[in-house]
Amino acid sequence: MPKWYDRRDFVFVEFCVEDSKDVHVQFDKSKFEFSCVSRRDKYYNDIELFGEIDPKQSKHSRTDRSVQCCLQKAEVGKPWPRLTKEKAKFKWLSVDFNNWRDWDDDSDEDMSSFDNFSEMMNNMGGDDLPDFDGAEEEKGL
Repeated sequence: MPKWYDRRDFVFVEFCVEDSKDVHVQFDKSKFEFSCVSRRDKYYNDIELFGEIDPKQSKHSRTDRSVQCCLQKAEVGKPWPRLTKEKAKFKWLSVDFNNWRDWDDDSDEDMSSFDNFSEMMNNMGGDDLPDFDGAEEEKGL
């Protein structure tokens, strides 16, 4: 089941699939497509997005436990109340409440936590994730 959360510049989607193989992620301005194979199952999602993204700046990273997608918003600073264009509740999609933040409560401290998260994501996926402002890139890992 994919989980998602919103930030000022990005929308993050995590597909919790252990030992994924043949991962395919295709970004388009108003949708993205995800597919992979796990030990026994095949997964496919074609998601029409709430807002537009920058396909060239959107990236993904695979780990042993999941595939993380980082969608660069085309309109930075505009909140997304939902991931999908369609206003419906889907059983296959959930909000990642552990990472969700209320933008009214954002502070410099919250942004520093975000920088740490983006640095962690960069370390996990290497070249598959965007270079976030303020995050230092470690070479040679």
